[in-house]
Amino acid sequence: MGSFGIWVLAIFLIFQSGYGFYLPGSYPHKYVVGDPLSVKVNSLTSIDTEMPFSYYSLPFCKPTEGVKDSAENLGELLMGDRIENSPYRFKMYTNETEIFLCQSDKLSADDYLLLKKRIDEMYQVNLILENLPAMRYSMKDGFMLRWTGYPVGVKVDDAYYVFNHLKFKVLVHKYEETNVGNVMGTGDAAGVIPGGSKRGSDVPGYMVVGFEVVPCSFMHEGNLVKKLKMYDRYPSPVKCEATTVSMPIKEGVPIVFTYEVTFEESDIKWPSRWDAYLKMEGSKVHWFSILNSLMVITFLAGIVLVIFLRTVRRDLTRYEELDKESQAQMNEELSGWKLVVGDVFRAPTNPALLCIMVGDGVQILGMGLVTILFAALGFMSPASRGTLITGMLFFYMILGIAAGYVAVRLWRTISYGDHKGWASVAWKAACFFPGIAFLILTTLNFLLWGSHSTGAIPFSLFVILLLLWFCISVPLTLIGGYFGAKTPHIEYPVRTNQIPREIPAQKYPSWLLVLGAGTLPFGTLFIELFFIMSSIWMGRVYYVFGFLLIVMVLLVVVCAEVSLVLTYMHLCVEDWKWWWKSFFASGSVAIYIFLYSVNYLIFDLKSLSGPVSATLYLGYSLFMVLAIMLATGTIGFLSSFWFVHYLFSSVKLD
Repeated sequence: MGSFGIWVLAIFLIFQSGYGFYLPGSYPHKYVVGDPLSVKVNSLTSIDTEMPFSYYSLPFCKPTEGVKDSAENLGELLMGDRIENSPYRFKMYTNETEIFLCQSDKLSADDYLLLKKRIDEMYQVNLILENLPAMRYSMKDGFMLRWTGYPVGVKVDDAYYVFNHLKFKVLVHKYEETNVGNVMGTGDAAGVIPGGSKRGSDVPGYMVVGFEVVPCSFMHEGNLVKKLKMYDRYPSPVKCEATTVSMPIKEGVPIVFTYEVTFEESDIKWPSRWDAYLKMEGSKVHWFSILNSLMVITFLAGIVLVIFLRTVRRDLTRYEELDKESQAQMNEELSGWKLVVGDVFRAPTNPALLCIMVGDGVQILGMGLVTILFAALGFMSPASRGTLITGMLFFYMILGIAAGYVAVRLWRTISYGDHKGWASVAWKAACFFPGIAFLILTTLNFLLWGSHSTGAIPFSLFVILLLLWFCISVPLTLIGGYFGAKTPHIEYPVRTNQIPREIPAQKYPSWLLVLGAGTLPFGTLFIELFFIMSSIWMGRVYYVFGFLLIVMVLLVVVCAEVSLVLTYMHLCVEDWKWWWKSFFASGSVAIYIFLYSVNYLIFDLKSLSGPVSATLYLGYSLFMVLAIMLATGTIGFLSSFWFVHYLFSSVKLD
């Protein structure tokens, strides 16, 4: 505990250091007037197809030094982000207008058709400056709406217009010197801030705290640009009016691109620069809905817990107060959970599969909880692009130890301590969920490859993922299995009869109750699920990880309670086959989530076009639902196993 206390103290002192500390991926970069600023481009995205494409797949201007990929992490590549350099260049706090960028080649028939298709599919151009996506404002019904990126073009009266002039506004905040020598963190900025340097004290410095864009469609005169080079001044004024369009695209006609930039000093401080992105429309509804959901579910969960504990305690008290003769007489007269004492720990059907699914469920659940905890602490903020996916992969691989340990120890418990077959169980646990995920994602990847989308995982990344799987995840799972084989198995409190007891005929199908049990856990999730789905499929920024952590913890509690109640009900009607039913009682929430996903596809993603897009959506939804089923089912099974073991070890048995 001494080392743990030191770590807690160290973390406390770090946070007490105030504004001198910045979380990973989020430290500021100081610029003086005239310093160059480079704009980067991300993949073109659309909520109409959900398939990202490279920015340079369209006839846009390319930088003179050639197209170069920016440093990307594993998460960015898996998300389909392809961040590259762009020809847009700014100078800090230097306003410039009518800057000529380039004139494209004459549009070929293929380029013309591709541009029309991308405009029809509502593709957005995503620009990035100092890790801030370009933001666009628009008015709708008297409300100011914020959007990230701007459309490639627009269709008006059967004519297609391209946005070929961009009006940029860069918000800057004067850099304030601190007494901290160095700044911690990792990001895409050039370096760390020198503390107490002469340059910092003599020359005013600025930090980028906002990046806005207004796209315009402007008809340039081709004769004026023949002798212009990139970054020369366009000879005539360019009037940027967002409400009018005047540059139609035509086959065989080139497109001229220009831009302007203005700098504006802002009161926004650097730590608050992401607030504008996080306060998208609907944020108040989000907070209210989550609070309302938490109150209702906490109330329901409390009622279930109180009733359940009182019922079980009353049963235990009644049995303990009776003498042996009365107990025997009561056993003859009454039916109940005590009558299945000789069968309650009888091995279930397909015990190895159950052990494997529980092991994988522990791994997925642990990954989810740890990832959300780190995100809630701010270490995986939206400013650190791709870190959430990278962190999930890292935690999943490390927790292979837990998967192997739980799967093998449960296998040995069901096998009454037999060591045989533990390596096979550990190996299957290492391959079961990743194998299914690999099959689903490979199939979807072939669809993306066929569409030439940047969402397709490159072959080199495929090899890296396979190496991570077989060189890190599998060995760690086998190591966990080895420890599980060496650890003493869990002893059952009662003996199992040789002949199984016949289960009485039930008034209603037991599986009907099991499938219906998933509604309560789904009630904890469905409001939050809407915002998560909107973040994944509608391009909105998800940021309330603190609430998500609360919802996650509450989900664990509700899944455990639901499974305990269903297991107790089955035992009371002398149904001793509780193993799989306890798993699916809470795991059945996945069915409702999949149905919700289908509902979201039909009613919220109405613009999703084409069978490929729908297949991608349903494929990713199936992958998500499988992971949720394993995680929630594991919660239900482990809580029921603990409960049954506790229940039958707490009563006096002959």
